[in-house]
Amino acid sequence: MTATPAADAGPDELPEALALALGAYERHLASERDLTRHTVRAYVGDVAGLLDHAARLGLSEASELDLRTLRSWLAKQQTLGLSRTTLARRATAARVFTAWLHRTGRARADAGATLGSPKARRTLPPVLRADEARDLIRSAAELADDGSPVGLRDVAMLELLYATGIRVGELVGLDVDDLDRDRNVVRVLGKGRKERTVPFGHPAAQAVDRWLAEGRPALRVEGAGPALFLGARGRRIDQRAVRSLVHRRIADVPGAPDIGPHGLRHTAATHLLEGGADLRSVQELLGHASLATTQLYTHVTSDRLRAAYRQAHPRA
Repeated sequence: MTATPAADAGPDELPEALALALGAYERHLASERDLTRHTVRAYVGDVAGLLDHAARLGLSEASELDLRTLRSWLAKQQTLGLSRTTLARRATAARVFTAWLHRTGRARADAGATLGSPKARRTLPPVLRADEARDLIRSAAELADDGSPVGLRDVAMLELLYATGIRVGELVGLDVDDLDRDRNVVRVLGKGRKERTVPFGHPAAQAVDRWLAEGRPALRVEGAGPALFLGARGRRIDQRAVRSLVHRRIADVPGAPDIGPHGLRHTAATHLLEGGADLRSVQELLGHASLATTQLYTHVTSDRLRAAYRQAHPRA
């Protein structure tokens, strides 16, 4: 049995023993850890690249992986010009894989236990000012004045993205019954299949209500299921369509930075903190596993505060 490694791992096929280990690991991720297909694909692709590198060094068994091989693989990735974030992710993938090999008895030791990884530069994309966020939704609403189903949908999606700060994958995964209009909250299935409840305001509620009443019935086709947002063909909308929409509408706002749905998520978080929300609340709303991730936004608000001080104070 052989398996073809990921596209960036080289064209050669893996030796049988390595392919078998990769296949078992993929089944473990999908079945035992219940990870999403996207996450499984990312982990397996990274590990396939590692095993391809190991095979080129003459290894034929997963149990032969050692720290030197892992470091050699990461060093090769660095020479290819990959970002620190990508290198850090691949180092994590290697550590998770070698830990699984050791835990399942496929290796006598965990080769990746002491593997370091470059610290990713934790930077945030640009965010919109509050007035730019208003202009974004206002311009979309003006285009939807004709009552077109797609226009109504676009306004509802933009309102909900900005109101809740949810991820684009979470948005497209929403079903109609995930909305609780009595409490104005939405039930979201986030990373690691963790569920959380996120509130939204009156403008978003109005936009979603109009989409459900006038837009969705006009677009819906048989097989659409319970999907909250539909594409032009009447089925559940995909992430690419949402990203394209956000970029198009951002272009209508003079001077606004070109951001996508994730930029709207950062914008929502920044505006919450600037409005006085505490870090713990924002962490829960965004579904961050670590408070350290949420703390990144405090740097953005501090930068804005310093900029405002320098601009406004006569002795700045």
